[in-house]
Amino acid sequence: MLLDQLAALAACTVLAVLAVFQGALIGGAPLGRFAWGGQHDVLPARLRAGSALSIVLYALFGYAALAKAGMVPLLGSEPVTSIFMWVLTAYFALGVIMNGISRSKPERLVMTPTALLLTVLYLILAVG
Repeated sequence: MLLDQLAALAACTVLAVLAVFQGALIGGAPLGRFAWGGQHDVLPARLRAGSALSIVLYALFGYAALAKAGMVPLLGSEPVTSIFMWVLTAYFALGVIMNGISRSKPERLVMTPTALLLTVLYLILAVG
């Protein structure tokens, strides 16, 4: 298996775990200290809506990773998919910074390395 395929599968795995986590937040699990700034143990309705949107975005991000690795049809064209990989790399790099400065220690400790891992995986895909 090629490096880009491994990176895509790893990214999809991380995103799937994050989707399950977001689903738990939507369901009222008291895990809010790990997300959305960590100010709520149980998320209010507006943040639960944000978690629902996150799940949809994770699916799109995962599909894009698989497309870049040649495992599913492309998103439009190769240039569009390639640009999207760079955008996602920058997005996850911004996530490293935002999670790193979070007031929530649990969010900093868990989500900062998660965002860093996704940044590296999408950088591999963007370069490859």
